Amino acid sequence: MNFKNIIPVLPSQDVFRDIKWYEKHTGFKAFYTDKMYGCIKRGDYTIHLQWHADTEDDPLLGGSVLRLIVENIHPWIEEFVERKTINRNKPVMNTPWNTHEFGFFDLNKNGIFISQSLD
Repeated sequence: MNFKNIIPVLPSQDVFRDIKWYEKHTGFKAFYTDKMYGCIKRGDYTIHLQWHADTEDDPLLGGSVLRLIVENIHPWIEEFVERKTINRNKPVMNTPWNTHEFGFFDLNKNGIFISQSLD
């Protein structure tokens, strides 16, 4: 159960606008984008952008998000179900961006997602 990678997920008010900014100002290139979520990459570095409503329930700057990439998500699911961190129905399999994943929030409302790439 070794970690393979960590991908920061940053809040965004406008994913399309922010993807263009990153492409222009940082050299990162988009490999997945919709109005709610964008993925950019440069070399071995990846950043994800996620739209937030900037409300009390969905703050734009209310906490950070980490996406932890693992080789096999199933032992992680079992561990976090056993710990009662998530329920068995929480994982999302076969996402449009080609992952299996689940997430939860810490006491400071930081989102932590465990993800397996299906590539």
